[in-house]
Amino acid sequence: MKNLMKTLLVGIGLTTATATTAQPKSDTFTTPGGKSVTFHHIKHASIHIEVDGCHLYIDPVADKVQPKTDYTTMAKADVILITHEHADHYDADALRQLWQPSTAFYANKSVAEKEGKGTAMSNGDSLTTAKGIKIWAVPAYNTTAGRERFHPKDRDNGYVLDIDGLRVYVAGDTEDIPEMARLKDIDIAFLPCNQPYTMTVEQLERAAKVIRPKVLFPYHYSSTPVEQVKERLVGTPIDVRIRSYQ
Repeated sequence: MKNLMKTLLVGIGLTTATATTAQPKSDTFTTPGGKSVTFHHIKHASIHIEVDGCHLYIDPVADKVQPKTDYTTMAKADVILITHEHADHYDADALRQLWQPSTAFYANKSVAEKEGKGTAMSNGDSLTTAKGIKIWAVPAYNTTAGRERFHPKDRDNGYVLDIDGLRVYVAGDTEDIPEMARLKDIDIAFLPCNQPYTMTVEQLERAAKVIRPKVLFPYHYSSTPVEQVKERLVGTPIDVRIRSYQ
């Protein structure tokens, strides 16, 4: 079965170096250009992406989300992306631990203002880092009545990354918004699942069927029973992988 899975993944242009064990700490894929990209699963909304000697961190948080993460033991950041200013996504202490003089820092406007450095990105902005990674800032917001205050429209970012042809969508804190229909050719998606702040299991299922990623990592899920997402997407071509993103 393991060999069959590898064959199927190669057929869609993705390979994995991760054994089929419960909640691995990382997953490795191969880009269309032949580079290895490793996703290190830290916790909640914190992701570490490693490619070709470049270390990219998304929403790194040290002790504001348990278990505590000591970023001084990890590689310094070449690129840091912050989706928004909530404490489970933006942690100034974690930034200091990862910072080096060459770190490229991108965030939504309010976080960039708080830090007084880096590049502010708004929905619709795009750029290419010095490391050759293309980044698009995309909408992330609540739509359920009474919950818009958690993540109002036009404030926060999700991000689409193009890493040597591998297209990655990190949704940030959002519900299944109409703008997701504009996302094309997504290889890997990180979609959040914990109402009232992000999506219900049902919303995540709908979002996944709209985006149609090859691989889906539910994340930011706290105590949500995300195994249900996997059950709901049985019969689709989406490879759902549950990792430690409580």
